[in-house]
Amino acid sequence: MTDDPERVPSRLSPAEARRQFLKSCSAAGVSASLFPGVLWASVQQAPTGRVTEAMIREAAALAGVALAEADARALVTTLNRVAARVDELHANAPGNDAPSAVHFSPRVAGFPIAPPSATFRPSAARAGLTRPAALDDVLLWPLVDLADLVRRRLVSAVELAELSLARLERFNPRLNCVVTLLRERALAQARDLDRELVAGKYRGLLHGLPWGVKDIVAARGGPTTWGTGAYRDRVIDRDATVVTRLTNAGAVLTAKLTTGELAFGDQWFGGRTNNPWNPEQGSSGSSAGSGAAPAAGLVAFAVGTDTGGSILSPAVRCGVVGLRPTFGRVSRHGVMAAGWTLDKVGPICRRVEDCAIVLHAIAGPDGQDLAVAADMPIGWDVRAATKGKRVGVVPKLIEAERDAETRANALKAIDALRAAGIEIRDVTVPQSDIAYFIEYIERAAGFETFMQAGHDANMAITNIRRDLRAYHLVPAVDYLQANRERYKLMEAYARATREIDVMVAGSVTLQAATSLNPITSLTGHPAIAVPTGFRANGTPTGLTFAGRLYDEAGLLVVARVVEQALGVAGRKPPGVSP
Repeated sequence: MTDDPERVPSRLSPAEARRQFLKSCSAAGVSASLFPGVLWASVQQAPTGRVTEAMIREAAALAGVALAEADARALVTTLNRVAARVDELHANAPGNDAPSAVHFSPRVAGFPIAPPSATFRPSAARAGLTRPAALDDVLLWPLVDLADLVRRRLVSAVELAELSLARLERFNPRLNCVVTLLRERALAQARDLDRELVAGKYRGLLHGLPWGVKDIVAARGGPTTWGTGAYRDRVIDRDATVVTRLTNAGAVLTAKLTTGELAFGDQWFGGRTNNPWNPEQGSSGSSAGSGAAPAAGLVAFAVGTDTGGSILSPAVRCGVVGLRPTFGRVSRHGVMAAGWTLDKVGPICRRVEDCAIVLHAIAGPDGQDLAVAADMPIGWDVRAATKGKRVGVVPKLIEAERDAETRANALKAIDALRAAGIEIRDVTVPQSDIAYFIEYIERAAGFETFMQAGHDANMAITNIRRDLRAYHLVPAVDYLQANRERYKLMEAYARATREIDVMVAGSVTLQAATSLNPITSLTGHPAIAVPTGFRANGTPTGLTFAGRLYDEAGLLVVARVVEQALGVAGRKPPGVSP
């Protein structure tokens, strides 16, 4: 059978082209395999834009599809109807900021969720606080104490902004955690906040406190680079919702902090971000700078994002507390999309309660990110009791931890919970390895225009470029089937944890065998990383916990027990003093 150009439609939309292409493959019995994606890529790269029998056979062989010779011949004419509009399909690819019409919800039918309490009752500041003789370490203080100094005008917002900017500048050569200092923005805002205080207006606990944000979050005053050299000068002249919320709360943005390139790891176009406890070691990623900066007292707190562990991992590495909220807690408007059904925005702080304070300021719907729940209030009550709390443990998660010091400190944390009267139960939870399969397909779609422009040619981590291109070859059918498997996993996890308030989630790794992180990332449950101690070499250890959907407050209550019992919060890394 020969090609028939007269039968190629003159008007075929990209969507219709893709549908017809897959329909043609389906007619040959190969729609649920890798074959359509492999062949589609071949069509795109063909010099003539024409499908040949040889291309079809090669694609089938690569995908491991048994395809009869007659079927290969039969596909040629039909598939060439599609090839005429391949260029149009890619020319109309949406940018990363285009939302998806399909919205993920972490809720599971048959498992109702009671709205949590909206009570917000943080700790009181320590009694008798006075202005320290030197302000150098004040950014290491608990937020309630630092806020007390500001409220009583013992320290000004301008002084704190100048302190943060100076420390960011001084220690960045050691940590490589800063992309852009927002000096003009920060000082202008701080001056306004000081005038407000004089006039009797106090915005709350974050009034005048300096903070930093991961550089995949848009903010006025400097570039938003996504960690890639291709965008090092790219300016998005608007504030993301999370930036607007914190600005309205009185927090002063002093820096765009490093992220691994396109939110992968801790390598960005300026090199590697380093762990304050050991600068010979990376800070982990991809909220790399958002982990390092608060750990070193360069900002009072930071905001990061998490798709598959990117808040939890740098928090553990840098010895701070990282809170990944329930999916749909915090708007992602103005934030680079890594995975539409997986991305979360959350705080990285030095203490558990600090995370509660920041989350209270940033959570809730904004009318832009339609995944954000409108019926779930957010609260925090420092007086909430732990009595009656049930914590689940998957014994093999602890046993599988290969680092003996991490394992020993994790057991101390569990013992501390038991000593506080919390019931500890052994739990068996489902396992799955589809988290990163789904994530990388969503990333491949989100970064298509980036790759079309050739920006991926000089990526810092070459295997990321390879993976993004590879996941372009996965058919939509398989992506949808993976999400159906995901829902079954959500049901199974809900059944397994029905009587559990908080799960010990283990270490932060890519393997479900030693961590619940990949599972709870898929299900959308909130998670927190808490420091548990230090190794003999001086680097921190940490443990992660996962809570009930929308019950960040309950999760934080349990995490605070560990924090207070082990007494490691607030320690200062070496080498970050003046």
